[in-house]
Amino acid sequence: MKKYSLQTLTLLFALVFSLSSCFEESKEFEPIDDDKDPVETPVDDPVEEEVNIKWENWYLSVPLEKENGKATSIYPDIITADGLTDEQNEFFYQNEDGSYTMYTKFTGYTTSGYSDLGGGKYCRTELREFWKGNPDTNDNWYMQTGTHVLETTLKVDYCEGSGQTYVAQIHGKETEGLEGSPATIKIQWKDGDIVVEYYVKPSDGVWTSDDDEKITIATVDNEIFTMKLKVEGGKFYYGIECEAKDIDIPFTELYDYVGNGYAYQNYFKTGNYFKYNKDYEKSAQVVLYKVVTEHLD
Repeated sequence: MKKYSLQTLTLLFALVFSLSSCFEESKEFEPIDDDKDPVETPVDDPVEEEVNIKWENWYLSVPLEKENGKATSIYPDIITADGLTDEQNEFFYQNEDGSYTMYTKFTGYTTSGYSDLGGGKYCRTELREFWKGNPDTNDNWYMQTGTHVLETTLKVDYCEGSGQTYVAQIHGKETEGLEGSPATIKIQWKDGDIVVEYYVKPSDGVWTSDDDEKITIATVDNEIFTMKLKVEGGKFYYGIECEAKDIDIPFTELYDYVGNGYAYQNYFKTGNYFKYNKDYEKSAQVVLYKVVTEHLD
């Protein structure tokens, strides 16, 4: 085996160390081009989270006395903060899947004041629209302008008594120069059928249920369905979907309101407006899954 002197080995180590230091220096002091534009990482536009109910667009009515015999109104901040009382939660509560149960029975406390049994008024657990999120019931929309759409997805768990409850409405509001506040269009669940009740042009100029017509458009029984209401160009259209029953009726024109002189301001409603007032025991229950409104100028 060849032997190296101590002097030779020392020179070899010195050479290796020198080469290694040069390499490290070349890495450490590699110049950086400050004139290069920084590489920008693309950022996607924020995606608005889809919600089943935009609560700023609604308030809730339940058949418990607020004052003077009138039903209780519960506003969006109370609902979103889960601030209902135990008594109110009997009529309205959220389920594990995010839907809402809307239970009601006749208590005598209606939105227009106290009523006795058989007195011609009915109780409800129902949502009333705040147009475009404005919490003012005097601010509503007109059929003469724009396009106005309600799509509400729900099912009727059961309906005792008359077997009838209203699940959606276009309701007229007191309007200067006009008489009354007509319940212009009502969507009724009647023993599993969906019936559109709608006012037509009255002979005396006052829009009331004395001049209404009815059309049965589908049978959904106790299945989930989506009811669609639209006013466009002053005309009313309806549509309905129910996957379990293989129903898919697109928007269908039913009545020209503006063409027949209708000039009231309006708002949407949806929920459980129970058409029964013969006793205090029988009840109805609706589950609300989703409700969407759209107003286009």
